[in-house]
Amino acid sequence: MASDSEKLNKPGLLERLSNFLLREPEDREQLVELLHGAYENNLMDADSLAMIEGVLQVSEMQVRDIMIPRSQMDVIDITDPPETFIPHVIETAHSRFPVIEDNKNDVIGILLAKDLLRYYAGEDFDVRDMLRPAVFIPEAKRLNILLKEFRSNRNHIAIVVDEYGGVAGMVTIEDVLEQIVGDIEDEYDYDEDEDNIIQNADGQYRVKALTEIVDFNETIGTSFSDEEFSTIGGLVVNQFGHLPKRGDEVTFEGLHVKVLRADSRRVHSMMIEMLPEPIDNPELTD
Repeated sequence: MASDSEKLNKPGLLERLSNFLLREPEDREQLVELLHGAYENNLMDADSLAMIEGVLQVSEMQVRDIMIPRSQMDVIDITDPPETFIPHVIETAHSRFPVIEDNKNDVIGILLAKDLLRYYAGEDFDVRDMLRPAVFIPEAKRLNILLKEFRSNRNHIAIVVDEYGGVAGMVTIEDVLEQIVGDIEDEYDYDEDEDNIIQNADGQYRVKALTEIVDFNETIGTSFSDEEFSTIGGLVVNQFGHLPKRGDEVTFEGLHVKVLRADSRRVHSMMIEMLPEPIDNPELTD
């Protein structure tokens, strides 16, 4: 067992890492090379390495690289009564919603889902009175600068505008942080212990992208081959032909798939509906 003096003389992780990095890197590539060398010499673990690489990546990325496009934004129309848009709020399970007037190019504020409790409490409720100011940012803003602004202003969502002042999309603080630490789960995400496939009351299936195709076939009754793809996520991404974003939809082989959660790296969960088989109409045949 090491003595107290030996423990005091033993260099800590930061000291060992700093000693390893004594030779100052001349560019980003050399810095990454040194960091990987530190990992290979057990000076840091894989999670720490991935996080540092994420920080470096964020400093070079712009808002346009990760924003949710305007067409995929979940919004509330100020002209709709609460009983109309509250089911949408419950279904999407977001904590904040851009509120529009007439169209998505006219964002007039942000509604916090928790403010809807006043509606259920029977208080006088006017959506306009509940709105928080919307923050507008350009597409070219650097993510590291945006993250600093999010932290200093205690803001969690921003509306992205293009060079002409039109709404191009939106971005949240979670979108930025996920570039550093990977996917962030919230209370509406799947727990690790939950089933990979959960059937809703309406017959649709909430499916984790990592679900094995064999298990998917057994539960849903499909017969997809697992020779090329082992997971249902791989199969669906192949159907898109690119990495889809949240809200993207595709129909194939009698299935309608909507991406529920995805980040810049992978798809996490989907809503899958089995389409009814077409019925032949004898009146249309010769």
